Amino acid sequence: MSRSARSPLLLAGLLAAAGVAHFAAPRTFDAIVPRALPGEPRTWTRASGVAELALAAGLALPRTRKAAALTTAAFFVGVFPANVKMALDWRDRPAPLKAAAYGRLPLQLPLVLWARSVAKNAEGRS
Repeated sequence: MSRSARSPLLLAGLLAAAGVAHFAAPRTFDAIVPRALPGEPRTWTRASGVAELALAAGLALPRTRKAAALTTAAFFVGVFPANVKMALDWRDRPAPLKAAAYGRLPLQLPLVLWARSVAKNAEGRS
């Protein structure tokens, strides 16, 4: 399998793992839900977990890959405020945890670009 053929499946795997984690360890995600969002953090944790699982399924299927990849890019932009909240909340934690929280911030850009690349490659195959 070529690298470009594996890319959407790897992205789908990343999203599926993250989606499952939202249900397996929800407290971690509840804590980073921005307070400005209405309702309970757990509702947002579950909704984002469901969204990640749905996006993973969409990326895995060639027929829905382009739309899922573009939606995934938007999703990565949409969850950025949670990463900012985490970085702010963890600024007084031990260095390794602080580094992990701060490291999530610039990671969003390559994730967005990866999703867009998947969409672009799906376009060429339609």
